[in-house]
Amino acid sequence: MKFTLSIAFCPLDELTALAVTAEECGFASIALPDSLFYSEQVSAAYPYTPDGSRFWDATTPWVDPLAAAAAMGAVTNRIRFYTSVLKLGPRHPVLLARQVASVAVLTGNRFGLGLGIGWAPEEFEWCGVPYAGRGRRVDEAIDVLQRILAGGMTEYHGRHFDFGRLQMSPAPTAPVPIYIGGHTEVGLDRAARVGDGWASAMMTLDELGAAIKKLNELRAKHNRADRPFEFQAVCVDRFGVDGYREQAAIGVTDAITVPWLAYGKGFDASLQDKQECLRKFAADVIERV
Repeated sequence: MKFTLSIAFCPLDELTALAVTAEECGFASIALPDSLFYSEQVSAAYPYTPDGSRFWDATTPWVDPLAAAAAMGAVTNRIRFYTSVLKLGPRHPVLLARQVASVAVLTGNRFGLGLGIGWAPEEFEWCGVPYAGRGRRVDEAIDVLQRILAGGMTEYHGRHFDFGRLQMSPAPTAPVPIYIGGHTEVGLDRAARVGDGWASAMMTLDELGAAIKKLNELRAKHNRADRPFEFQAVCVDRFGVDGYREQAAIGVTDAITVPWLAYGKGFDASLQDKQECLRKFAADVIERV
């Protein structure tokens, strides 16, 4: 099992120092959250809390995850970065492909693209993108991204995106893995059909086990069962050495963690406290699982 550090809600001036410490402690990756903006009112419920409420506010610090990956990549050598997850629905895939290719090249192929559709209608509409039909639009957008990031000349003529022959250089010298988020039947099928992995939001061990089982069935259905596939998990009810071993036993390959929360520190802990928690987590868990 690999371990990923989530830097959600961290002040931006801590990110490079946390990346260096996480690399020193043996973390495989850093997960980068995404939020375009905080709208005062939203016309849909947040899908990953019991009451549909958001657990951040207008002053919560966010940074563009691609900019964060480039900054942290510049001060590290081994650790990888991936978005968990970037909201693809409101973004244009041609512009996004330029950004992703740049980050992948600058980090030496240490970047993975975790993608979700996006849940808030305002994020679509205020960026000039219709909320209706978002699933089919995202399917096309993923196809566009994969074609452009593969390098060489490509063109696309779809329902939502249409462009003539183009090429972006330099292209990444290794494929950029694409991880698909989502808990719905459609989302799981999308991950199994086109993804190099699946990214969970907050789930119990039992929920994760059921989702992984379903994903494996869908991968077989799409004749992709023999391909490498990551199961990235945010598990809310299994921790410590035994808990992570339980996660591995059901198929989790990459545990997304916030170590300072595991040691009783809040999101507002000092940088020094967070770094100490990273070192403690490495000794208590990473070296023993």
